[in-house]
Amino acid sequence: MGRVWRYHVRVTSTSEAPPGVRTLGRRNGATIAYCTSAGKSPGVLFAGGFASDMTGTKASALETACRAAGRAYARFDYFGHGASSGRFEDGTIGRWTDDALAVLDAVCEGPQVVVGSSMGGWIMLLAALARPTRVAGLIGLAAAPDFTEDLMWASFGEDARRAIAEEGVWREPSEYGAPLPITRTLIEEGREHLVLRGPIPIGCPVRLIHGAADAEVPWPVSLRLAESLESADVALTLVVDGDHRLSTAADIERMARTLEALCARVG
Repeated sequence: MGRVWRYHVRVTSTSEAPPGVRTLGRRNGATIAYCTSAGKSPGVLFAGGFASDMTGTKASALETACRAAGRAYARFDYFGHGASSGRFEDGTIGRWTDDALAVLDAVCEGPQVVVGSSMGGWIMLLAALARPTRVAGLIGLAAAPDFTEDLMWASFGEDARRAIAEEGVWREPSEYGAPLPITRTLIEEGREHLVLRGPIPIGCPVRLIHGAADAEVPWPVSLRLAESLESADVALTLVVDGDHRLSTAADIERMARTLEALCARVG
């Protein structure tokens, strides 16, 4: 993409869920933290970003919007994120997709509109491919499909690539907290889940929102995604002054409005 990957986040992970959050048992004793609110169908499932958790601005704002609309809502933390168990550096795209599918299968009822933020935009596509009868619609917020290959690996310098290949991990410096561990397993396993290499056989309605000022995931990624989807109902909204977070009051209002319109469309 011609840009150097810089994703400054603070990795949060704890083995203990905060009050009001439930846990879903997974293989090898792992647990996935999640929370839900009951309501009408279609429900909404939020898939967060890389090294983010379900307490973020967009995840919380969507819960508020869904409660106001009387709509079912679920959000969760991937393995190694937030209140879920495990180490962040042991996670992969496949494992995090499995987490999303586990929540979809065990926690959510009926058809779902999946909202994916950044990496969650990749996870939502993989979930829709795996559960086409359950996923009724998709909303991508600064969606980052294939980011481990096209944004990370493609932009890493020689030192980073050597560390990943020879040591198994490269710790990217961050001015916002501890260095972010990028593992060889993350990069190599991510190649098994790339979706932008050809047509994407997803037929449900899809809405994409991306900021033109996004410095982490360039907006042409969403354009490429829109062009790759086989769905006949795809719309891309480009926010001229929007950054990667898309968390201003106007961004949140746009997100909620888009969600309710899509829920009405598929409902």
